[in-house]
Amino acid sequence: MGKSVQKIRLSASRDIPFDRLMLSQSNVRRVKAGVSIEELAADIARRTLLQSITVRPVLDDKGTETGLFEIPAGGRRYRALELLVRQKRLAKTAPIPCVVRTEGVAEEDSLAENVQRAPLHPLDQFRAFQALREKGQSEEEIAAAFFVAVAVVKQRLRLAAVSPRLLEVYAGDEMNLDQLMAFSVSPDHERQEQVWEAIQRSYNKEPYQIRRLLTEGAVRASDKRAQYAGDEYKAAGGTVMRDLFQQDDGGWLQDAGLLARVVAEKLEREADAIRAEGWRWVEVATEFPYGHSYGMRHIVGARRPLSKAEIAQVEALQTEAERIEEEAAAADEVSEVADLRLGEIEAEIEVIHQRPAIYDPADIAMAGAFVSIDGAGRLRVERGYVRPEDEPVVEPGGDDAPADEGGEDARGANYPSDGGHPAMPDGCVIVGPVDGDAEPEEDEGIRPLPDRLLTELTAYRTLALREALGNDPGIAFLALLHALCLKLFYRYGAETCLEIEAKSVVFGAQAPGLADTPLAERVDARHRDWAEQLPEEAGELWDTLAGFDTDSREGLFAHCVALTLNATHDAYNRRPRALMQAGRLAKTLSLDLVVAGWVPTAENYLGRVTKARILEAVREAKGEQAAQAIAALRKGDMAVEAERLLAGSGWLPEPLRTAGVNTGMVHDDDAGRPAEDGTAEQAAYPIGAGVQPLAAE
Repeated sequence: MGKSVQKIRLSASRDIPFDRLMLSQSNVRRVKAGVSIEELAADIARRTLLQSITVRPVLDDKGTETGLFEIPAGGRRYRALELLVRQKRLAKTAPIPCVVRTEGVAEEDSLAENVQRAPLHPLDQFRAFQALREKGQSEEEIAAAFFVAVAVVKQRLRLAAVSPRLLEVYAGDEMNLDQLMAFSVSPDHERQEQVWEAIQRSYNKEPYQIRRLLTEGAVRASDKRAQYAGDEYKAAGGTVMRDLFQQDDGGWLQDAGLLARVVAEKLEREADAIRAEGWRWVEVATEFPYGHSYGMRHIVGARRPLSKAEIAQVEALQTEAERIEEEAAAADEVSEVADLRLGEIEAEIEVIHQRPAIYDPADIAMAGAFVSIDGAGRLRVERGYVRPEDEPVVEPGGDDAPADEGGEDARGANYPSDGGHPAMPDGCVIVGPVDGDAEPEEDEGIRPLPDRLLTELTAYRTLALREALGNDPGIAFLALLHALCLKLFYRYGAETCLEIEAKSVVFGAQAPGLADTPLAERVDARHRDWAEQLPEEAGELWDTLAGFDTDSREGLFAHCVALTLNATHDAYNRRPRALMQAGRLAKTLSLDLVVAGWVPTAENYLGRVTKARILEAVREAKGEQAAQAIAALRKGDMAVEAERLLAGSGWLPEPLRTAGVNTGMVHDDDAGRPAEDGTAEQAAYPIGAGVQPLAAE
């Protein structure tokens, strides 16, 4: 017969009164980690003790048991029980289940209990939360039971809802947690698996790439279409994808086709209400290009006087605002509540003052309106535009002929009064190609910017110059004086960027989204303000201007001069000397396109230049290390990642830099080091682009 195997004998277990237990100095745990004593005590109170405590008898000098037991392993459980005793929730003599050890070394017991314990795999925790949810517990109940935030429960439930196939991949350590978090953005298991297969064939498996692929074709919740009709989209059954693990600006609307339908339907309903006003025509679009009303005369409606009730309401709001400001001054700070109320008061006063304009029925019968969505997702209605073919026929020499030679009143030339954009009279110039040059498709190193991109960038710069010049009458006078002197004393009148024939140049049609920029809003608002101060009839204009004070005349003059400014690159009419003078003007105005609101994105710049230029931008703003980190990416991915890296950096491409203002891009690891020689005077246009440097002196 073979030798018998010695059977293992387990340590005895018994219930020991709590007041007979004491902590041991042999416990190897010294650093606090994990669940707090308070949370563990609450858990024991909820579920009782789920694990016995390991103890050893305390012996006296003769080796005899004293009836006390020390705890080498389980000290945190003892502390939690002790807290419950102090709170009178557990009796001092309550029996505590213990495993009594007499063999070996106490420190070995403590070490073994802590080391041999296998931590729960995160996926098991995700699935456990999911099981509790399926058994009827709410997210709030689960959070309370395990002492975590409700947001944490939602995150773990979202991870458990990822495709079962991908969860198995994660369980096998073939996918990390950050990647799994990225997959949780989309609820579509089939799409998740398609993206997983796609990134297996790609060198780029970063979480941002997974998110980009999953949200491809979806519409950002921050998009003006989503802001305008997001509620209708959800009511129609549209799905919104949310990222629970990083800032997502409201998520993504998954069904772009459904969103387009509900936006179109809502716009048509809004347009029907405008049509009911009696306009000759109403055009509807999600967005009209900047300058869409070119060639049309604009009729400015009259605003009805404020009623006594409205005047009293404005005065009451102003009194309340003054009181809040006085209280804040006395306290030497503005509370969050006070600041919020001041904002509400300002908005309420603005609503009262921005009353709908009143139009003559005869004007309504021959004019029309544009209905669209503004940059903030609000309805934009531009009323009172008369097409040339709808203009009334005026007999030569008749009594109704306009007083000015051009046959048009002073306020019907350029801008709408209710949120629109420039509409140009006959003879105005539209700058820039509509169908520009082809975008670069392959990396060809540092080469001149494409004409089309250069046109768009300088269109934005032109608008910024108009805004700045229109706010500085002194420089506007100087600019016009310079242009007049060139025309009268020199042969090179084209060296000015001002169209002194008072042609308000339409330059924005080739730059999508320009109409929704804060710059456009400020320029248009300023024009509306001046239009409301001018008479309806051109014959009355002289007397009106004569009655203005000096500041008003100078302000109006600066605005008019600003409207003639054209600093846009045109592939068919490059005007190097005029653009050079625009650079000098920008320097004099200290024009800063960062302050003006331009930021580099994949859409407006990074995705439309070569990889070498993308890396150059990141290198200038963030340093060589950041550029090297994205150097291996494909162009599309590189542009997206570069957009993230450049956010908030203040980096500008050469055509948007102003000498003496944007004195060179200083990246993070060069902070405090002066820019290299010559950067401060760098041209606003690259030499290779075929134009003279703007800032050359």
